[in-house]
Amino acid sequence: MDTPILEPALYRVPDAVRVLNLSRTVVYDLIRTGRLRTVCEGRARRIPASAIRDYVALLEKEAHTTR
Repeated sequence: MDTPILEPALYRVPDAVRVLNLSRTVVYDLIRTGRLRTVCEGRARRIPASAIRDYVALLEKEAHTTR
């Protein structure tokens, strides 16, 4: 029986950098401008998996509107 691979619910910034294949600076710029949502738990800033999916969907939508 195969065990499903679960996606993390929250990503640290370095993890999001790897998932999105973007630089650390770009990810922080996306967070600063509100294009990539984050949540805070205490002093830790995390990026929800849903925020990463939403950001990719936004990129796809923007790609379709510029054609």
